[in-house]
Amino acid sequence: MRQRSRGRAVLAAAAAMCAVAALPGQAYGAGEAAAYAFDPQAKTVSGADVSTDATTLTTGSVYRSSIKYGQKLYYRLDLKATTNAYVSAVVVPKGGGKVDYGDGIAISIRDKSDLQCSSESARFGAAEYLRPIAAYAYRNVDKDSSSCQGAGVYNVLIERESEETSGRGEWELEIRYDSEPELAKGGTTPTEAPEDWPSASPEPPAAVADNRRHGGSSYYDATSLQTGEWKDEVEPGQTLFYRVPVDWGQQIFATAALGNSTVPDADEYVSGALALALDNPAHGHVGNASPMAYSGKPASVSLDPVPPVAYENRFASDTGVSAMRFAGWYYLSVTLSPEVAKAYGSKPFPLTLTVKVDGKAAATPYRGDAGIFGVSQGDKDMARSGQSGAQAAESKSSNMKLLGAAGIGAGAVLVLGLGGWMLLARRGRASAGAPAGSADGGQQHPYGGPPQAW
Repeated sequence: MRQRSRGRAVLAAAAAMCAVAALPGQAYGAGEAAAYAFDPQAKTVSGADVSTDATTLTTGSVYRSSIKYGQKLYYRLDLKATTNAYVSAVVVPKGGGKVDYGDGIAISIRDKSDLQCSSESARFGAAEYLRPIAAYAYRNVDKDSSSCQGAGVYNVLIERESEETSGRGEWELEIRYDSEPELAKGGTTPTEAPEDWPSASPEPPAAVADNRRHGGSSYYDATSLQTGEWKDEVEPGQTLFYRVPVDWGQQIFATAALGNSTVPDADEYVSGALALALDNPAHGHVGNASPMAYSGKPASVSLDPVPPVAYENRFASDTGVSAMRFAGWYYLSVTLSPEVAKAYGSKPFPLTLTVKVDGKAAATPYRGDAGIFGVSQGDKDMARSGQSGAQAAESKSSNMKLLGAAGIGAGAVLVLGLGGWMLLARRGRASAGAPAGSADGGQQHPYGGPPQAW
């Protein structure tokens, strides 16, 4: 009986190890603090006042930096002759400051002679309150251009532009550098931007039962959406981020609606109460809706129609058309003015976001993996489930850890089990060789006998 008890103890201990290894990881906390969630993989880097001192950015990387009042900062790119490079900057003003209509940043990419390859500005505009805003610049290969072509060193210049009456506090930056995939060999693409496209808003999608989605607090943890009517809540001063997969040949339409206030007899007019913006997969700005006014009654605002995603959109002079140049995740951000709290209180307001992705998906013009400039089946699944990129990464990491732990646990079972068999086998042999009449003489080996010899 002692041998059987020890054998069961060995197996029980191994099973306990597997049970511990299989415990699930902590769930991702949804709806946490409203502060901007920087990408945890972002590397801290300082911009240089002098271009020759600039730090080199690496494609596919995200960086954290900061910029002071009136400052101009340089960062460096080492580009190949065939590289289409995109560098974006998200401005995250620290709390307690003041911004005016013309406040914002300008970002540009320049060659060694300081010739500007492209530039874009991000402004707070009529919605004069603190919130994240983004802009990007790019160097594109163009066989018909004589400037900004060829391999070599290029500079990224980020300039803070502020009014005299604006706050002087430091602004944080989230900088991202991505390079566009090469076109498929033998493939041809038009070299002129389209002049016309469907501009009429499509029929709104029908509401579904399970349509609650809480927006994220940054591009990194933006909540994934697909076509549908989605309900949320937004607090005064809060910015919510969502992302929608838009494939080649597809158009995106979006409307944000605020519910009525329940504060009795409150009807104060708040101008610029709700801001709605759309950015492309490289965090390039596509467009804003005119800031919505609010007087305690239901109100809504919609983005102007944008063209279907097409490679040739990049040749348009209109930046809103040009930004619709590649497929991938398109980002919607909604901000409720902090001024709303003065008239209607600081409790969350009911928000409805209506999203429609229209059109049949077309083939990619790229060769190989498109990376962030494409829509995969996994992206569509995340949009269907409402999972954010951060949640997907956490889930993948947890699964890998679980598989690793399970592997360790299974290995422990084999090792402990074999050790137990060896122990029992030795005791069995000792028992078989005991003199006749001994206490253990003639006892059968447990569990069918010891393992066979190797």
